[in-house]
Amino acid sequence: MAVHSSQSPTCRGILTITHDPIDSMRLLGAVADVTAGANVLFVGTARSVTDGVATTCLAYDAHEPLARSVLTGLLTEARDRFSLVACGVAHRLGTIAVGEASIAVATSAPHRKAAFAAAEWLMEQIKRNVPIWKCEYREDGSHEWVHGNVVPHE
Repeated sequence: MAVHSSQSPTCRGILTITHDPIDSMRLLGAVADVTAGANVLFVGTARSVTDGVATTCLAYDAHEPLARSVLTGLLTEARDRFSLVACGVAHRLGTIAVGEASIAVATSAPHRKAAFAAAEWLMEQIKRNVPIWKCEYREDGSHEWVHGNVVPHE
């Protein structure tokens, strides 16, 4: 499976969109810097129950070029908005088993408040604005695409 990564020297933004498992510690290491007193890592994993319904797995699909463009802009905005040293996102596509990571967000900043706030802001913006869709597969055989009001064509 292809791994697409990019790093901009001006924004120290690390972006990976992959079908392979996410190496969250590698992402955290990529944003670490001696000028940062805080390094925050958020890892989103596929849970076994959503709203009381058993989930067997998740599947993610994306409009990759547009997703890459929007994510790059968000990384740059987060860096500027929160005075980050660096930030990164790794998002997995394809089928993801319960317990596996679907996304990792890492931020580094001189102080923890900015690093935590940036990680949370990035996650909210990703869920709201990036054309990546999640399909929840359920134990009863049903499934549902979840991403705001936008559903990809099956």
